[in-house]
Amino acid sequence: MTPLFTIITVTYNAASTLPSTLESIRRQTCRLFEHIIQDGASTDGTYDIARKCGIQETRVISRPDHGLYDAMNMALAEAQGDYVIFLNAGDRFHTDDTLQKIADTIMDNNYPGIVYGQTDIVDITGKRLADRHLLAPEKLTLQSFAEGMVVCHQSFVALRRITPQFNCRYRYSADYDWCIQCLQHSHYNIYIDGTLTDYLSEGMTTSNRYSSLKERFFIMCRYYGKWPTIKRHLRFIPRFLKRRQIEKTFK
Repeated sequence: MTPLFTIITVTYNAASTLPSTLESIRRQTCRLFEHIIQDGASTDGTYDIARKCGIQETRVISRPDHGLYDAMNMALAEAQGDYVIFLNAGDRFHTDDTLQKIADTIMDNNYPGIVYGQTDIVDITGKRLADRHLLAPEKLTLQSFAEGMVVCHQSFVALRRITPQFNCRYRYSADYDWCIQCLQHSHYNIYIDGTLTDYLSEGMTTSNRYSSLKERFFIMCRYYGKWPTIKRHLRFIPRFLKRRQIEKTFK
């Protein structure tokens, strides 16, 4: 039987953060999923933690890769589920019935292209730090992403047959490009009013903020035009300053 979901967890030397993700998946009341852990040949015990997790739906693949997005592409090639969810080491489903809520929404709405919701920012202990600086809109269109990554990748559940490969030319923001391409092929999108996932604040893109923003600027120009993107970025300045102030409170 084809699973409704493929949950993909990409890891590399994530022994300290993977257990909380595994526990979140273990506690889900909905079991209509397969779980792929795509490990990049870790050397810190991550592979053993993954292999011994005791989750029946989990399979572990460990081999070298060329970075996060290359590993995501490897996992996508293995995926069998109707929908894809990326939940990397340190990220968690918000509640034990999150997956069930998503499944009910899919079935009640005749298999939409994308199901999405909100995301909380948490620390390594799972303590909530803040909302994301951008909240997911109740109505999501292709044009929505002209404002930036308005839906966190972890809370962006995409029908697998519309998902492209990640463009590994982008080192930090290929997920932004990927979501836009999914929106180009989605027949309609459904919003779940609530938090779907908890995102660990110290992800790769967070620690490489400026490089990520530069990549996103060029991606925006590609899809939404150069001059509209420049004008839009002038409006982003107050939002950027507010975000910097919020980040200072985390330190």
